[in-house]
Amino acid sequence: MSAITTKFVTDHQLTNEMSIKELSQYAPEMRDLLGDDREKRRQARNRLQKGYKFSKEQAFALIPDQRNGRSKNQVISKEGGSEAGEVNICSTKSACQVSDIIPEGETIGETAQRIMRNNLGVRDVKAIANAIAETASNPVAGTSSLSRLRSELRKLNAPKTIIDATFNPDMTCLSNKIQKEHRDQRESEGIDYPDHFSLESVKERLDLYDISNIPDKQALADVMIMLCIRPAEIKNLRISNGGVTGYSKNWGQQDIPRVFRSLEKNEKRAKQLLIWIQNAISSGQLRDPGKRGSTYLSSFLKKDEFIPKPDKPLLPSYLRKLGAVYAVVSNGVKNLSEAMTIASQALRHSPDNHASLAQNYTIVNYRPRGVPYDQANAFEFFDEN
Repeated sequence: MSAITTKFVTDHQLTNEMSIKELSQYAPEMRDLLGDDREKRRQARNRLQKGYKFSKEQAFALIPDQRNGRSKNQVISKEGGSEAGEVNICSTKSACQVSDIIPEGETIGETAQRIMRNNLGVRDVKAIANAIAETASNPVAGTSSLSRLRSELRKLNAPKTIIDATFNPDMTCLSNKIQKEHRDQRESEGIDYPDHFSLESVKERLDLYDISNIPDKQALADVMIMLCIRPAEIKNLRISNGGVTGYSKNWGQQDIPRVFRSLEKNEKRAKQLLIWIQNAISSGQLRDPGKRGSTYLSSFLKKDEFIPKPDKPLLPSYLRKLGAVYAVVSNGVKNLSEAMTIASQALRHSPDNHASLAQNYTIVNYRPRGVPYDQANAFEFFDEN
């Protein structure tokens, strides 16, 4: 375990001067490396503490005690929060009490199965949701864990009352606030991209791909840009007769086809490329980037040649955002209204959603291939009014 830990710390330039919040962001990637084995995780934490002088809290932030991201020693207090922004979410149960509600080592999927198997009531499910909230490394992680629990319960056809019992309004509110702060910061900075992922480069590769060959991670990224795909949509998206179905947002709503719109205007070609990627994932030739905790695509995008500026690597979520801008540019819009319509169609937004695209989908520092970064123009889906 020391070799894995050493390589991870070196590759990501982690130090014992980093905050709990910063370290917890790497927890999912470390989780994939270490798996479910508690002994491996214990050895890795020992390596962090003895070899790199990490505190116990820092070691548990990077490597939680359980694979689903919960640390048995990590409980949010009632009086105050950590530097990650925790506040009182539910109560002040001790770690011992929490372990009575959620057995040590139990995954989110196993928790959902136990709820259904034991026919637990609303009160018990709320207690489980509170325990997950209390032991999360931060509100964003806690909200994500509860969302996963709801997803697993839906798969098991749980009653709506049981699913609704897992909602934690206080944590969701705080999580949204933190994510909005992060989003506002990103939007103020704008998304930069290297020439390798410029509109011209992506379009050239899309035109040259031979679907009789096995696709690679580059092809996966290009198709995600082409269709503004979320990682979770890769396997289920379908294109047919000018419509797109299978988008991942809005659980439980009717899967109404949305208008086909992308930087690749030829629907037949776009469909071929999508199916090409989907078949490769189904056959195991490509990994599924939509699988929870997957770092497959993010590791590829962090290659040195793909990092446009120091400390600002591309993220998988950026591909969808680049795709929205490229769809607008490639369709040669003439005014703001037309740009917003095309962007909404490319992103497959509901026509009933009148929220500004800028609130959730980026400011991209757009520049043609070869143009210096300092000459990029902030591409915004809104005007000064």
